[in-house]
Amino acid sequence: MLCGDTAMNLKSYFANTVEDAMAMAREELGSDAMLVNSRKASLDARHLGAYEVVFVTDMPAPEHDQPSIAMVEARSKPPATDRLSQQMAELKKELEGMRRTITRSAVAPTAGRDISLDGSDAYGALTAGEVSSELAREIVRAAESRIGKPLGTRMRSALKSEGAAFRNALVEELESRFTVQPLLGRGEARPRIVALVGPPGCGKTTTLVKLAVNYGLAARRPVLLLSIDNYRVAAAEQLRAYAAILGVNFQLVETTMALAQAIEENRGKELILIDTPGLGLAETADYSRLAQFMATRQDIDTHLVVSSSMKSADLSRVVDSYETFRPQRLIFTKLDETGSFGPILNEAVRTGKPLSFFTNGQRIPEDLEAATKNRLTELILGGSSNLAVSAA
Repeated sequence: MLCGDTAMNLKSYFANTVEDAMAMAREELGSDAMLVNSRKASLDARHLGAYEVVFVTDMPAPEHDQPSIAMVEARSKPPATDRLSQQMAELKKELEGMRRTITRSAVAPTAGRDISLDGSDAYGALTAGEVSSELAREIVRAAESRIGKPLGTRMRSALKSEGAAFRNALVEELESRFTVQPLLGRGEARPRIVALVGPPGCGKTTTLVKLAVNYGLAARRPVLLLSIDNYRVAAAEQLRAYAAILGVNFQLVETTMALAQAIEENRGKELILIDTPGLGLAETADYSRLAQFMATRQDIDTHLVVSSSMKSADLSRVVDSYETFRPQRLIFTKLDETGSFGPILNEAVRTGKPLSFFTNGQRIPEDLEAATKNRLTELILGGSSNLAVSAA
């Protein structure tokens, strides 16, 4: 209800809800009126409505402060849901326009450059999955280059068919940035000797057992499990228990010399898997002798095991700290514990190291899969219905 005004043409409207009061003000004053305050009505004005909303306007002030019959009726009417729905729809449309403007400027900071709708959506999907902004920008620009020029410069009638071409180009460009090598061992050398290194809690021991079952026992290859993890007694005992269950040989060695001797004594095995201590960032230097042993042995295939749920910055620090071991490939575990897979791509691109295997749970041996380009692409783009690409 209109209660009064001042020389500054401030007008107060009372109603049982703030939304009703705002609707009354907009209806009388128009869309140019500016809201300056909303609060609960004072006790002496509570009979006019539970809430007071104050607007400022250039309209001339009214000559009296008596409530009009129309305003009294408006206060008794239910909230203007249709009007509010329309306002919400308009607000949503404005926010969507702002989002597209921001993503387009991020993809194409050069003044005057058009970017396609597909390009801005692709950039948004990549960065939402925690692909680095610089890498996402490079991928989107390269994908557009593959189809000639930005889709935003084409006729609208051609956008549908060219949108599919862009999505295919996006996948091809993304997959060209990294390599996969789901292999164990170096070349054709026998036995295949594989060492897993990585930080604590990344799942090295269970991953090693999964590899033993899937690539040893399942292929009827004689397997030997070695542990040089004398840092944690429980880890070695866990691996010993797994070996007993699987019916394969197990040895615990305490030095690199003993490790070398165990390898020589078991040249008749087809697959030797080596478990190592889980070392924090400050501990890798303490195992320089083991790192040197791994780095200089040409017959040992070293895989760095890291969790896919780590943040990109932390992941890079861990990978760099293990570089003294000279790992040839990367294994990413715990895919089931994250919804953002961009850090996997970031690290594969940054280091140039091939991806070998993924794990997505604790089940042995089921939750192990060979890394493929299609799989990582689906993980990164799968969250976007507009950009998801079928296996076909």
